Amino acid sequence: MATEQVEAIVCDVDDLKSGEMKEVDVGGAGTALLVRDGDNFYAMGPKCSHYGAPLIKGVLCNGRVRCPWHGACFNIKSGDIEEFPGLDSVPSYKVEVSDGKVKVRADKAALTNVKRQKAMCQSSPGNKGVLIIGGGPSSVACAETLRQEGFQGDITIISRDKYLPYDRIKLSKAMDIKPDAIALRNADFYQSNDITVKTNKEVKAVNTSDKTVKFVDDSSSSYDSLLIATGGQPRVLPIPGVDLKNVFSLRTPDDANAIAAAATGKNVVIIGSSFIGLEVASYMHDKAASVHVLCRGQCPLEHVFGKRVGQVFTKLHEDKGVKFHFEAGIKEFVGVDGAVTEAILSTGVRIPADVAILGVGVVPATSFLKDSGIEMTDRGFIPVNENMATNVKDVYAAGDIVEFPLFSVGGKSVNIQHWQMAHAHGRNAAYSILGKPSPIRSVPYFWTVMYGKSVRYTGYGPGYDDIVVHGDLEDNKFVAFYTKGDEVVAVASLNFDPIVSQAAEMFQAGKTITKQEIQSDPKSWVTRSDPKSWVTRL
Repeated sequence: MATEQVEAIVCDVDDLKSGEMKEVDVGGAGTALLVRDGDNFYAMGPKCSHYGAPLIKGVLCNGRVRCPWHGACFNIKSGDIEEFPGLDSVPSYKVEVSDGKVKVRADKAALTNVKRQKAMCQSSPGNKGVLIIGGGPSSVACAETLRQEGFQGDITIISRDKYLPYDRIKLSKAMDIKPDAIALRNADFYQSNDITVKTNKEVKAVNTSDKTVKFVDDSSSSYDSLLIATGGQPRVLPIPGVDLKNVFSLRTPDDANAIAAAATGKNVVIIGSSFIGLEVASYMHDKAASVHVLCRGQCPLEHVFGKRVGQVFTKLHEDKGVKFHFEAGIKEFVGVDGAVTEAILSTGVRIPADVAILGVGVVPATSFLKDSGIEMTDRGFIPVNENMATNVKDVYAAGDIVEFPLFSVGGKSVNIQHWQMAHAHGRNAAYSILGKPSPIRSVPYFWTVMYGKSVRYTGYGPGYDDIVVHGDLEDNKFVAFYTKGDEVVAVASLNFDPIVSQAAEMFQAGKTITKQEIQSDPKSWVTRSDPKSWVTRL
């Protein structure tokens, strides 16, 4: 079918220097992001395919643009997504340079689309099959990568959830959201790309000797290659009253919807000041009668951000009426007629509680592997190599359940439970299944959103020995550098974009940001590099 094309002269050649970007109007039909790299010009969609962030405010480096919000990267030549989160690429458009003018030619419909799906092949009888256990981003990224790279065997995703794979991290931010609204892909996508998704199906055991997986319903499936990406399951506290009605854990859309309905106009107690707990508090603050948060330390998220930045989260919530109980845990839930009415803290304080939410972390959902021969740690995590391979041939693992070698810390084995990293694991597992392994080389990048404010973080901070902060913590505009010795190992910011994405590109390139150079100026390092390999937009 013929498509309507539009073309327009968008600027003069001299309007852009190498390493610069500019949003341009293409004949009134839409906007493109124009990029100059050396003497070459490229045009692509101007918005990130993940949440629509303006890429013009991101970072241009080594032939790709990194999103300023969540770190996704797109190839400037093709628009293909090269780093996550998100599954879609962005459109790319033809560029011609003649007589000192730059002309962009594009499909008119493509100019109005933020997202572009990469082409995928179909299955063909007689090929080997891949079985994927788990319904999260690792699973979907693996399945899509296999089809994008020409794999024609059967692909089956097994999920114990009753919904198609969805954006789980939205559940604590928009608790009344419906599963269809956060589905990573719809049913038509899986069907048209020959990817089978079986929901409401739980694995009971894996037999790696005969390459079979047995399910709780006593059915079984065989595999040629297996990916395990089951994620975590909420930790349950062994305390009196935890089984009372309206004591919740948050894992599924049904959980989120039930909490939202039960908590409206009620007294809510959140046990734990994790990201999930704080995001739930942010959602609940103007819907519940009261919101209390129990925090084991002296401020929320102290173990991740340190006390000074952790106190920013304290103030954000207290300004909205949320009450913290520091250095306190839960001792007991008390109820009437089988429903919770009160929480008794470890300090002896008693709080009215119509609804209680357990935000005390997760444990890896790997107990079904106990007799499989697949190596696991004492805590239930699965060690994998840089290609996401386990100790058993043709068995791979990805996402929150793995410990993997992180290139940016010298290959140290780490567990990183980030949405972005789970995508990357799934892609790399697919490459290994295809017989063309590509060692994992993704930089950790995560974010949290509370009261419309988003804190971003990149790097690997555990073990830091100092924090250098620039900006104004009281005014919610700052960047924090986490240092170990004389090296910056992680960067966090609020209202300081795109500095976290700039740092991610430095870490990605294997370059070091030193403590000395950020002591007096938070941006002094940004231009310290070969301009051919490191270009930024400030």
